[in-house]
Amino acid sequence: MMPAACLPAGIEEQHLLAELRRLSWGAADILLAYGRGEQPPYGFPAALSVEDGGEGPVSAADLAVNQWLLEGLAAAFPNAPWTLLSEETAKEQLTPGQPLAAEWLWILDPLDGTKDFLQGTGEYAVHLALARHGEPVLGVVLLPELEELWFGLLADGAGAAGAAGRAWCENRSGDRRPASLSPRRELGELVLVASRNHRDQRLEQLLAALALGDTRAIGSVGGKVATILRGETDLYISLSGKSAPKDWDMAAPEAVLRAAGGAFSHADGRALRYNDGDIRQAGCLIASHGASHRELCERAAAAMATIDPGFQV
Repeated sequence: MMPAACLPAGIEEQHLLAELRRLSWGAADILLAYGRGEQPPYGFPAALSVEDGGEGPVSAADLAVNQWLLEGLAAAFPNAPWTLLSEETAKEQLTPGQPLAAEWLWILDPLDGTKDFLQGTGEYAVHLALARHGEPVLGVVLLPELEELWFGLLADGAGAAGAAGRAWCENRSGDRRPASLSPRRELGELVLVASRNHRDQRLEQLLAALALGDTRAIGSVGGKVATILRGETDLYISLSGKSAPKDWDMAAPEAVLRAAGGAFSHADGRALRYNDGDIRQAGCLIASHGASHRELCERAAAAMATIDPGFQV
């Protein structure tokens, strides 16, 4: 028997999935139109303006998808016992040090990989995650250019290093295929997926200490985790420095990966927590196909104790 999803009372799973499909492919339509210089659907403005905010560029595409998702969820589930939080509304909703008073919380990133979107690499994603008491229970990662829609549903009591859950990928026609994590086990043969733009000397030293195999470079976090889900790569490491990823960068990819049987944690084994008053996901975070996760974490924690003594992994 498949494990039951953890959802709020009164929310029926198939109805929720149907609405998430509709909203996700609608978001894809918006982003693809903006990316091609076409008139976006659903009445959004055609001009693709770009402003450089405190965390980087914000485009009209971000704002259009944000509005589409927030209004769509509110209209589809007007009485749902959840709160909606997105990257674009966080400044208005959040007070530093204070979690939102919400048992159930949607954590949305309308455009993960804005720089990749603006540069035309195609390596951007849309993230939707539903968390309960700070732990993700459902994740959606949309890759518009690849026409991949990843779902992950976690069961009650799932832990950070592996989980009981369900994960799969759909195309626009609704054809499904399961996640296919790689069979590689030895650290020397594992394939790392890394960022193009967020690498420093400490990360290079850490990778040298781990002595991994090949490396691939992909833009968004959702895109990186999707390569693990397809079995193309085996792990992703996030090492915070002057900046750190935020809740909306990690929540949906974590949920899908763990539901597929992978693992996502701090290098010391701690689970990631969301809506705890600090939106930064700081430290040494490791996402993997799961089989070698404990060894990866132990080796990474030991290496960081030498590379950057006192760094909280």
